[in-house]
Amino acid sequence: MLMLLLQQQQEQQQQEKQQQQEKQQQQEQQQQKEQQQQEQQQKKEQQQQREQQQKEQQQQQNQQQQQQQQQKEEEQQQQKEHQQQEKQQQQEDEQQQQQQQQQQQHQVVISTVIKTLKQQKQQQEQQQKLWCLYSDYLKKIEISMGDK
Repeated sequence: MLMLLLQQQQEQQQQEKQQQQEKQQQQEQQQQKEQQQQEQQQKKEQQQQREQQQKEQQQQQNQQQQQQQQQKEEEQQQQKEHQQQEKQQQQEDEQQQQQQQQQQQHQVVISTVIKTLKQQKQQQEQQQKLWCLYSDYLKKIEISMGDK
């Protein structure tokens, strides 16, 4: 009888022990599972964070590139306008120079014409004087011949 009781007690203890072990095992498994889930969640969040950072970085780079491109285009436009202005200035200068040359040529022509006219007038005056002298001379000859 005592043996039987002892045996029953032992079996009960063993069963309890087994149950406790199973419970502990279940708890450990649960803990492991939770830990795994937590790690996975962490990894996921880290991954998302990395992707977000990369995305933001990419956007920033794109924006910078766009700004640089825009700046470059503006500079080119300014340069183009500057060149056009210079070209226009050059054309105006050339035009002015041509006008000045034309004016000078006109002045030369006018002064030459005036000079020539003066010379002609002087020649005419000299010829008239000569003609007057010659007429006087002829008259004198005629008078002296008439006397004879």
